[in-house]
Formats: sequence, structure tokens, C-alpha cells
Amino acid sequence: MATPTHPEAPAARIYLASASPRRRELLAQIGLPHAVLQVPAPPGEDEPRHPGEAAADYVRRTAREKAERGRHWLAGQSLPALPLLAADTTVILDGNVLGKPADRADAVQMLSRLSGASHQVHTAVALWHEGRLHEDVSISEVRFRVLGPDEILRYCDSGEPYGKAGAYGIQGLAGVFVSHLAGSYTGVMGLPVYETAQLLRRVGVLVP
Repeated sequence: MATPTHPEAPAARIYLASASPRRRELLAQIGLPHAVLQVPAPPGEDEPRHPGEAAADYVRRTAREKAERGRHWLAGQSLPALPLLAADTTVILDGNVLGKPADRADAVQMLSRLSGASHQVHTAVALWHEGRLHEDVSISEVRFRVLGPDEILRYCDSGEPYGKAGAYGIQGLAGVFVSHLAGSYTGVMGLPVYETAQLLRRVGVLVP
């Protein structure tokens, strides 16, 4: 369902097809009132990668599919017609997708692989409006310093790695792991505000 807007808050100007609190924070940061759509995910594996699918193609397809699910869900609702935004973030190391860790052991393994290495973060953005899909992608290069086994375990104990691609959140405790970033900080967080604003301007939604 769409998250209701408080009577004293500005009316929503877009729908966000994501439950990510980080994406909500970033939209609020650029002053864009929005309503969250809690669209049910399809049954089965969470965002599966197709056999032979390149990592860069995977993240774009997943963002499109999230937008499509939101669009189809909206079609059966009595809600105002607004642009619908979806996004997907993927961590790519040596051509391999590092998704959300399944458990502590999975998080430890991912962080151990990222230790002392450079990886890419792709965040694809998809925007449906008036029967057209608008897309863009942010690609950032991130390098971690070498992480000790004990600090990886402490980080996992914090609970922060879970629910995040690559088992880390740059805006949180893991910020101290990053020795170099080339690209979009907000893209690594989960929603590149520059690319998002450009797409919104295409459909007439102006942001500062």
C-alpha cells in the first residue's frame, strides 16, 4: 500500500517503489515529498540473476522489474497518477555480484573478499511516467583498506551488514573502511541523487 501523507506534510509528488530507509532519506534530503509503495515481491528467490547475465545488466533489469511491479500494482488502485521511481544497487567484485548476505558467515566472506580490494557499485534508477520508462545508472569505484578479521567480526556484530548489497553501508560504520571513492556517494548509499533528479526533470518534476 502507499504510505499515507500526513495532513500537514507537503503532498507527495512521486511514488517510491522501495522500502529502503536510505532511499527515503535521500529523497527527503533533496526536498522531494514522496509516498512509499509496499509492492509485494514475486514468490521465490529475492532478485535472482539469470544464467549468463552480466552483472551490469542484472542491476538495470532488476530496477526495471521493480518499477514494472509498482506500475502494475498502481493500475489496480484508486490513487493519484504520479511518477513512480524504483532503484536497485549491486556491488560487483571481479565481475561477480555480491548481494545481501544470507547470514553472518556470508557477510564475513563478502567483507573478507572486499578487504584491500577495489569494487564497483552500480545503482540503476527506473522511472515510470505516462506510459514511458526512463532509466539511468550510476557507477562508482570503491576501494576498501585491508580489514582485520576481528574488525570484520565486530562489524558483523553491529548488525549493519544485513539487508545491504555487499554486506556494508557506506553511510554507517563501514565508512571507515573506504580508502577511496570515485563516483557518487549517494549512489553507493542506494539512490544517486544527481541521476534521479535528471530523470525527474525529464517528466516535469523539478527538484532543487
